[in-house]
Amino acid sequence: MSRRVVIIGAGVGGLAAAVELSARGREVLVLERAAAPGGKMRQIAIGDALIDGGPTVFTMRWVFEELFATAGATLDDLLRLHPVSILARHAWDGGGGRLDLFADIHRSAEAIGEFAGPGEARGYLEFVERARKTYAALEAPFIRASRPSPIALAGRAGLGGMGRLLATSPFTSLWNALGEHFRDERLRQLFARYATYVGSSPFLAPATLMLIAHVEQSGVWLVEGGMHRIARAMESLAAASGATFRTGAEVAEILAAGGRARGVRLADGEVIEAAAVVANADASAIGIGRFGRAVARAVDPVPWSRRSLSAVTWAMLAEAEGFPLLRHNVFFSRDYAGEFGDILARQRVPAIPTVYVCAQDRGDDDQPPGRPERLLCLVNAPARGDHRAMTGAELAAAADAAFGLLARQGLVLRHDPAQAVVTTPLGFERLFPASGGALYGMAVHGWQASFNRPGARTRIPGLYLAGGSAHPGAGVPMAALSGRLAAAAVLEDAR
Repeated sequence: MSRRVVIIGAGVGGLAAAVELSARGREVLVLERAAAPGGKMRQIAIGDALIDGGPTVFTMRWVFEELFATAGATLDDLLRLHPVSILARHAWDGGGGRLDLFADIHRSAEAIGEFAGPGEARGYLEFVERARKTYAALEAPFIRASRPSPIALAGRAGLGGMGRLLATSPFTSLWNALGEHFRDERLRQLFARYATYVGSSPFLAPATLMLIAHVEQSGVWLVEGGMHRIARAMESLAAASGATFRTGAEVAEILAAGGRARGVRLADGEVIEAAAVVANADASAIGIGRFGRAVARAVDPVPWSRRSLSAVTWAMLAEAEGFPLLRHNVFFSRDYAGEFGDILARQRVPAIPTVYVCAQDRGDDDQPPGRPERLLCLVNAPARGDHRAMTGAELAAAADAAFGLLARQGLVLRHDPAQAVVTTPLGFERLFPASGGALYGMAVHGWQASFNRPGARTRIPGLYLAGGSAHPGAGVPMAALSGRLAAAAVLEDAR
């Protein structure tokens, strides 16, 4: 029988699995229906300009250092990374002021003290220490685990570690926990935004997500040439170890016989046999039968009510005036609770959204590039792209709300509408089927949510999962970790 491993999807999880498996001598074939690898780490072309249309922040460098080392390489061999000193610039609607958050904790504390007073600066330092302890308690038993359960988590921690786990406040919401450190609503809002990094509401997500603050303070890098370079580097690394890539290859069915996965059938009818199949797709795509009835029982589909956030994004070339943009900028709404009420309860794009602007021709320097610059603007939205499309009026209202908020903060964007690409939840659903446009798999709402993600192994032997919808966390590093965990499961089961 073939020892080939077929990987469906060249997103970060699939690419990491390809690197790991090919480096360990397995025959690997990666099938990607798009024209290029990357998955959500995609590029959008506007004229000659290439704009990152997905993840824009590179953290947890150690994940990729370990992965590249598996294949005998280093990050510096294939990527040029530049650390940032300013993590993000924040501004508040309604005259709430402006605040930069720095990679240097003490510079941030000074800035917060000037912004909101010495008591809030002390609260920030206490929060930073709590975030550090939360990360330390969860890295080994949770972040690096394939499918942690409460029992397994407690078992890995041992008696001595149970106190540390409970200190992460898993039963408290992030919003409430932040109230223990910050009286200033603006600061609470700033650090609550970390919940949206995994597509969740800070009012429902557990306080454990404050570990993301520690992740950012441990280092944020800019990738020369854009985030898509990471995908290309991983593709190159896997190919150097013998992996084969086929783009424009859409998998229509995962084949099963004798109770296990045996290969795939492509949309054009071609059948490819395999000893194992790694699916780097939204787990729900399998669960609802997109890959055939034979494997639908492998995982449970995620009901729309438990999906993570989607988004409306505008990728554009524009002249930016009136506000000193950095690489990462967040413009907060006046009513954070109302914003998430619109998304989750009323199932609509917020009437007054928070807007993220990634100025991709800038870094720590807020000097404009002297030409129309590459921008990605984003507002959160409900993941109902498979339910209905946004109407033209709804999209126009979303644009008015987003760009109106920017204008109130002094940022005016002048651009040719022909030089902008808009992606709605329907667009994300078409790119990533069965997700409804959800960008992070299942929302992390409640202490049990992360334990409900499927992990690397499925109920069908020989079928494995990689990607953000499989790992208990979400985001680029977690997707890469999920690919490594899937590869480890393949190799272990083959023994």
